[in-house]
Amino acid sequence: MVMQAPAPVGKTAPAPLAERQAWSIPGVLVLLIGFAAVCVGIGLLISAFTSSAESGATGSGGAILLIAGWLLLSGLVPVTAGEARVVQLFGRYDGTVRTAGLMFVNPFTRRRKVSVRLRNHETAVAKVNDADGNPIEIAAVVVWQVADTAKALYGVDEFPQFVAFQAETAVRHIASSYPYISHLPGELSLRDNAEEITQRLSAEIADRVAPAGVAIIESRLTRLSYAPEIAQAMLRQQQANAIVGARQRIVEGAVGMVELALHRLEEKGVVELDEERKAAMVSNLLVVLCSEQATQQVVNAGSLYQ
Repeated sequence: MVMQAPAPVGKTAPAPLAERQAWSIPGVLVLLIGFAAVCVGIGLLISAFTSSAESGATGSGGAILLIAGWLLLSGLVPVTAGEARVVQLFGRYDGTVRTAGLMFVNPFTRRRKVSVRLRNHETAVAKVNDADGNPIEIAAVVVWQVADTAKALYGVDEFPQFVAFQAETAVRHIASSYPYISHLPGELSLRDNAEEITQRLSAEIADRVAPAGVAIIESRLTRLSYAPEIAQAMLRQQQANAIVGARQRIVEGAVGMVELALHRLEEKGVVELDEERKAAMVSNLLVVLCSEQATQQVVNAGSLYQ
């Protein structure tokens, strides 16, 4: 029997990393101060080398101003609209700067650029079996955006590739979960319920990419068709179903018109028809109404019973 080691007492799981605002101030004034400090420092150093009197104090002051000005200038970071800067201090996440413009942060930190603009990803055409086992070809386009820069950089490795892989996985799963065409009333299908399918696809992709701090804005199917090896057979099946449905509508309409004609004749008392004459009239009307070609009139020279 294998005994498991007890969990360390007093230690809890680390809290999940989440984006927070980094310390920053507007950098225009810092730029002016840093530039002035560098200029004055260079001037003092030149003066210390050219004059012998009190050259040590002058040189030290110039060096201090030069270092201070360099630190101020190195802490400046330009932030473009649609981008964010992730601030990292000695390998530790220190916050994110999203304010556009020239900002000043801790000069000893590393600033990593992350785009927070909308992005499009179109999945490759995948051949998948639908819920009925029929091979289909499907592809989708996903509109996404980085919502949490900390999770995007530290939660996964290469978050654009992570989003691409998870989107393709979700598309394959959705395609295999529903039939291409519904066969039962109220059953969702890929072709007939595009809005519901895309909503479920967006929800599934959002769940899969949540560890990367990515928000799914929209997803749409860009390709949906039967695979080439069964496309012709399925097309013939659809044509047969359409023909059967059209024939059924025609017969239903013809029967209704015959019933209406017999009812109106009896109601108006135009002619009295026995069962044999009614049968002949029904037969003639059904031939006229259900025929695909124009009927020709035949003049009966005898009686109705010949």
